Amino acid sequence: MPGPVRAGEGAQCSEDVAILRTDGKLAQFRVEIADDPDERAQGLMGRESMPTGAGMLFVYPTPREVAFWMHDTPLPLDMLFIDEAGRVVKVAAQTRPNDDTPIPSDMPVRFVLEINAGLAARLGLGPGAQLAHPAIDPARAVFPCK
Repeated sequence: MPGPVRAGEGAQCSEDVAILRTDGKLAQFRVEIADDPDERAQGLMGRESMPTGAGMLFVYPTPREVAFWMHDTPLPLDMLFIDEAGRVVKVAAQTRPNDDTPIPSDMPVRFVLEINAGLAARLGLGPGAQLAHPAIDPARAVFPCK
């Protein structure tokens, strides 16, 4: 796991960890990466549970508007829509399991982080929170990796 980070420092990043910063606090999630069309299409479908400190990070090659759904996903989730600089721009909280209703990003995003439902609110992760991850271009990152 990456070491502690102070508010003004970069994060000690690794591919399988998403680090979020908000109001001087950090939250870390051990993530699976979905960075190709098949992985993004599968997502967390069929998963009954996920450890509290885990998640799935969807990575797109360029920013785009996206829409997710909960088809065949029995696990309620929070979805954090994140721009190419790593800034959370929208949170879809407490998504309904097995629901086919589209959940749009409403703006171009490059990343979506899915975590267990309720964690975003409990950890204070809302719009403005910042993601550190090696997939973010360091020249654009609001919370860069070291």
